Amino acid sequence: MQVTGTEDVEASIDHVFSELTAFDALERQAMRRGIEVRRRFSGAAPGIGEGWEAQFKFRGKMREARITLEACDAPNMVQFGGVSGGLETSTLVELVPLSPNRTRVSVMFKMMPKTLSARLLVQSFKLARSRINKRFKARMAQYARDIENKVVKIA
Repeated sequence: MQVTGTEDVEASIDHVFSELTAFDALERQAMRRGIEVRRRFSGAAPGIGEGWEAQFKFRGKMREARITLEACDAPNMVQFGGVSGGLETSTLVELVPLSPNRTRVSVMFKMMPKTLSARLLVQSFKLARSRINKRFKARMAQYARDIENKVVKIA
């Protein structure tokens, strides 16, 4: 299953990329949502092949996930891979400058089930595809507005 979204942000590509790769802030945001995050890298940012381990509750059960940075081409693209049980994920975030102060952000999220239980989970997501797409696009729009608000505060 694949979920995609595109959003235009009123900020420079460098600013948008720095916000997307502000891993400390993203970790804190995940922790506020009840996700336990552990770094599997030293330093401020992960290198290729490094990442995080996370524990979270989903559908009444504790789950574990490993997230790794698979590719990074600053300031144009960043790609993450994830594994949780029999489900593998891939997230690609691409940035395209539309003007000096406007950037298009495209996100593509893929889920690839490797076990029967993961296939059943993905099938239930497919049944709710329209609701998932709406929520995904709404969250992208909110994140874009948050980035724009940070530009205003800095300027």
